[in-house]
Amino acid sequence: MSPRPLLEVDDLRVSFATEDGVVRAVDGVSYALAPGRTLGIVGESGSGKTVSSLSVMGLTRARNTRISGSIRLDGRELVTASDEELRRIRGNDVAMIFQDPLSSLHPFFRIGDQLVEAVRAHRDVSKREALDRAVELLELVGIPDARRRAQGYPHELSGGMRQRVMIAMALVNDPRLLIADEPTTALDVTVQAQILQLLGRLQAERGMAIVLITHDLGIVAELADDVAVMYAGRIVEQAPTATIFTAPEHPYTWGLLGSIPRLERPRGDDLVAIAGRPPSLINPPSGCRFHPRCPYVREAHRRVEPVLEPVPRDPRHLAACLLDAATRRELWRALEAGAAPDEARRAAGLSDEAPAAAAPEPAT
Repeated sequence: MSPRPLLEVDDLRVSFATEDGVVRAVDGVSYALAPGRTLGIVGESGSGKTVSSLSVMGLTRARNTRISGSIRLDGRELVTASDEELRRIRGNDVAMIFQDPLSSLHPFFRIGDQLVEAVRAHRDVSKREALDRAVELLELVGIPDARRRAQGYPHELSGGMRQRVMIAMALVNDPRLLIADEPTTALDVTVQAQILQLLGRLQAERGMAIVLITHDLGIVAELADDVAVMYAGRIVEQAPTATIFTAPEHPYTWGLLGSIPRLERPRGDDLVAIAGRPPSLINPPSGCRFHPRCPYVREAHRRVEPVLEPVPRDPRHLAACLLDAATRRELWRALEAGAAPDEARRAAGLSDEAPAAAAPEPAT
């Protein structure tokens, strides 16, 4: 019997009114996450990854924002929760590691003072007790000479050390859900590996659920149990991590996988970038939102909107693609063997029917 989900997101929609029109940043996203599990959310910039997770924190509320759907944390509805309820939940039950640790830490205050403030915002303890807790957390995340470092300022630390401080701040009140937004951005490969190992160890010790937002599929392979692939505000594929890498079902996922280096590829093989740009979220394409960039587009794909549904043989694997399952398998088999998209299309018998992809709309 699978554990009850800690986080349940159902048909979440987030839109922002702007002078140019309504930006539908998140458009019908649903997923569930159990304690101790990690969900990786991947996609290009502007796909809705961060906005969907900021909504879990209650950080997208503004006069020009409209939010609908449901976000339940351990059964508690967050979309309709009051600001006061969200303040109690934020930091205590759910915490977030933001993308840029330098801009997320206040440059004028000592590191220890910022951690003390985070502790005392939710706990009735003295400054001394809060400082002891801060030092304990800095030691936990691997910062040497933690008590001395707590008296320093953010600019005195390296990028990797600042990121460790952000992790310590997120963990200061033992949250059950941690949202990590690009936690290794701008860090070198060695430090990235250390941060990922740290998150994995802390999760194993504390049983936290983690939502990992990233564009780096290598990080997903390292840390995530399941993956949700987002495009133009929607989830287009969702599956266990191993399945995403070995048997993906959506052309956008194929494009993401084709654009990263792989050891089994012949030396000198070129990486294949996804043509075009993401669509405008003010005026998205009709039908399948990926169709202007899809090498396997059919005429009907421009009119019919695909539904995220289980693929044959695996109810845990969801995909929103109008190509039939047998054709998708043939296309992926050809791509995995090293075929270019046009060669894969011919191998799957799509060559004489496939219209040229329309020019993508510029991103807004």
